[in-house]
Amino acid sequence: MLNVIWLVLLASGIIIAAINGQVEVATQAALGAARGAVEVCFDLIGIMALWLGIMRIGERAGLVEALARALRPVMSKLFPSVPAEHPAMGAIILNLSANVLGLGNAATPFGLRAMQELQKLNHKSEEASVAMCTFLALNTSCITLIPATIIGVRASFNSADPTEIVGPTIFATACAMTLGVTVDYLFRTRSRWGRDDRAD
Repeated sequence: MLNVIWLVLLASGIIIAAINGQVEVATQAALGAARGAVEVCFDLIGIMALWLGIMRIGERAGLVEALARALRPVMSKLFPSVPAEHPAMGAIILNLSANVLGLGNAATPFGLRAMQELQKLNHKSEEASVAMCTFLALNTSCITLIPATIIGVRASFNSADPTEIVGPTIFATACAMTLGVTVDYLFRTRSRWGRDDRAD
């Protein structure tokens, strides 16, 4: 579906440019956007490599397990069907940690690993479990304390103050996470889906 949308946008832009006799403008814009995208990617490589390296060191040093033990009371409330020592819990914590640091791209592989581990605990392979839904709600609405990726993008475009978005980002993501966790809790405790999952 996204491919169709992009095709329609590109085709309409080229057609309108051709009608106005400015095809070269569309060509220059396309080439400039492609060049700019590559430059932004190169600017972000350092930030992504730094935080991914720190998280990998923490994982190898056992900090993830220590963090999992510290967060066990909270995680046991959010994920009552996931055993505390299960690998899914560590993957969930890594994913949330990356999201807290504003590294959405780095959070993706941890999120995929968490879903794979949660699927092993899922008795209904054709249907997402309540734990999967809870994790999805947290993953998409997780609070961001350090929006590192956005700060990097703003810095690459020579923003006068790349970090000025930290406060609004914390407020907006805190509201989103509060709402996401609340709605997930209501669905888990007061809907037939939550009751069916606990019955299994």
